[in-house]
Amino acid sequence: MSRTNMSKIALIIPTRLDAKRLPNKPLKLINNKEMILHVYDLAKKSNVNEVLVATPDEAIAQKIKDVGGKAIITRTSHNTGTDRIYEVFKNELKSEPEFIINLQGDMPNLDPSAINYLVNHIKKKNCDIATLASKLDNQRDKLDRNVVKVTTKEKIIKNDKFSAALDFSRVIENNISDFIYHHIGIYAFTNKALLRYVSLARSKLETERGLEQLRALEDKMKIHVGYVDQSPLSVDTENDLIEIKKLMEINV
Repeated sequence: MSRTNMSKIALIIPTRLDAKRLPNKPLKLINNKEMILHVYDLAKKSNVNEVLVATPDEAIAQKIKDVGGKAIITRTSHNTGTDRIYEVFKNELKSEPEFIINLQGDMPNLDPSAINYLVNHIKKKNCDIATLASKLDNQRDKLDRNVVKVTTKEKIIKNDKFSAALDFSRVIENNISDFIYHHIGIYAFTNKALLRYVSLARSKLETERGLEQLRALEDKMKIHVGYVDQSPLSVDTENDLIEIKKLMEINV
């Protein structure tokens, strides 16, 4: 694709083999297909024309290339997935896309419609970053530190409404559940917001909680959260992998 014809929106999937909780996670098989290929396929089913995988690992890149996809080998030294996608945005895409979608490589059962919903909002340019959330209605998820929670300004964010994010955490303080949702690991940036984000030093809360979005929030960047009526599972542990296999086998 020539630079002049490149979509103004790029979707980049940052992924690596060296995950502490579940090593080699992107290459784990679900229905006899690697998890990263499930994520790549759902990304391609969205309305985003430019889809790339950003990885420091040749084994992942080769899987993507084997199916005719585009994978970029990045440096190994990035602290976060967003820093990794910036390398691709700057070097491979020459900083040309107006909007950049950061899709985590460990959500193989995300519905592509969620990506389209997010894209439609960021194109309005009324926030720096847009992300998604779903219901948080069972006690297991409320207590699970691997399930990231987002607190929103408005209690109700359904019916195609987005609300400002106030906080992201792994625990619910004082058992308060109003205004709190299950955060989904996908972000849409304006190009200016991405440039601003990567220029910032890692923040105090980002480091303490292990949540990169707090870097933006602590710098007063405007993050909007939209609700989707689905609960894509982020695969972080072996138990998550077992659960996602059960879910995706049922839907085959």
